[in-house]
Amino acid sequence: SSHPGSLISLYCSSQEVLCQIVGGLSHEVPNNATFDSWQERIRKNYGFYIGLGLTFVSSFLIGSSVILKKKGLLRLVATGATRAGKVLGAGEDKWGIGHLMAAGEVANFGAYAFAPATVVTPLGSLSVLISAILSSYFLGERLNLLGKLGCVICVAGSTVMVIHAPEEEKVNTVVEMASKLKDTGFIVFAVLLLVSCLILIFIVAPRYGQRNILIYITICSVIGAFSVTAVKGLGITVKNFFQGLPVVRHPLPYILSLVLALSLSTQVNFLNRALDIFNTSLVFPIYYVFFTTVVVTSSVILFKEWYSMSAVDIVGTLSGFATIILGVFMLHAFKDLEVSWANLPRTHRNPTPPSPAPEPRVIRLEDKNVLVDNIELAGTPSPVEKPKVFIIHS
Repeated sequence: SSHPGSLISLYCSSQEVLCQIVGGLSHEVPNNATFDSWQERIRKNYGFYIGLGLTFVSSFLIGSSVILKKKGLLRLVATGATRAGKVLGAGEDKWGIGHLMAAGEVANFGAYAFAPATVVTPLGSLSVLISAILSSYFLGERLNLLGKLGCVICVAGSTVMVIHAPEEEKVNTVVEMASKLKDTGFIVFAVLLLVSCLILIFIVAPRYGQRNILIYITICSVIGAFSVTAVKGLGITVKNFFQGLPVVRHPLPYILSLVLALSLSTQVNFLNRALDIFNTSLVFPIYYVFFTTVVVTSSVILFKEWYSMSAVDIVGTLSGFATIILGVFMLHAFKDLEVSWANLPRTHRNPTPPSPAPEPRVIRLEDKNVLVDNIELAGTPSPVEKPKVFIIHS
């Protein structure tokens, strides 16, 4: 065995190299290896964690703005005011509802620029969870047992999705984004979505939109695939702009801006129609499921996010998404039910003692008068009972 300071000769083909051992080889893992691996992982995926943090911030800001809006509307109802503009009065948060909502959308915009859409879009359900929790504390709205279980299930599903998050194929420039949009598979998918959306808007919706809840929600969800793709491309454009790349002269940002404006206006229009006609507790869970499914499918086709994933990560991502769907459904569909720990059936309830059976009355033979009276009472017709008349037809 060699020790530090010894010389060894290495032969490679016709050349000879003389090496000196300056330190012994050790198979022990250094104490800070785990810490260094975590540091390397964070350094390598810092963009993903930034997008994840922006998603949480966006959910919190949007959920808080919903609470402020409800609080302002309740104050208007209490004071009898008729001007809706007073909801944004100075007595509310110093930013105001509009500022909170805008800040939440900007954070969501940035999240799509850093993290995969298959992670950002499903985690948008956290805003619903945050608004439900804050409303129970600040608005006095009672969150029943099923709602609390739905919140816990949403958190569990979100955690599973983050753990098994797909690695997005790196698209760092506007030119690369334009090349992705020219892919044959995505073009076919986009054309199918556009044709189906036009059929729903101009043919199906005028006939069945007032009766079927799925029509308007499907339109919003299909259009959502275009809006999320546009947001993703514009986020890359903003990153390239601050990196000093010449993105202003590229036509893609202007095309994506037009697509985003048209898709968002269409989404808001048909979502408001669905909310005006159908129950809110049904619209939001169905819209979340449809919208997230279409967006995730579009992201997989465009960015090939699942091609590098193992079977375990794919199953984990799908399981987390299904868990979030279940939690959102429980949070919305059963929010008006009175379900709590108090009215649940108990397994160890003390059995109620049976009521004692009445003792039978024994009539002795000596009680002749009582026996005769009972016979006479049984034979006499009741004064309330009417005489019965029978008619026989020959």
